[in-house]
Amino acid sequence: MPRRKPQPRTRRTRSTGASAGDSLFGGATARHEQGPPGSTDDTYLVRNVPGARATKSYRCPGCDHEIRPGVAHVVTWPAGFGGVDDRRHWHSGCWSGRRTRGITRKWS
Repeated sequence: MPRRKPQPRTRRTRSTGASAGDSLFGGATARHEQGPPGSTDDTYLVRNVPGARATKSYRCPGCDHEIRPGVAHVVTWPAGFGGVDDRRHWHSGCWSGRRTRGITRKWS
């Protein structure tokens, strides 16, 4: 049986169009979504955090439970003016159900 000729590997390049959220996470991609009801901002940037990259404990504002290290979750922050201090870590299910639940924890 004849052997296949190996295909040359192509390098994937990232697009040069950086969004506002890219600078916060070193070029990681973030998507725009509507925020939870009761928030002062309409649009939020949302980024998935895989479990392997989750190394700290966080408090989810959707359910007020702890997000343990190693648990995949999402990070959200206001699109207009959000900075490092405005980021919130949510369980993925809590962020998906934010329309019906709302925020259970508020920051001053």
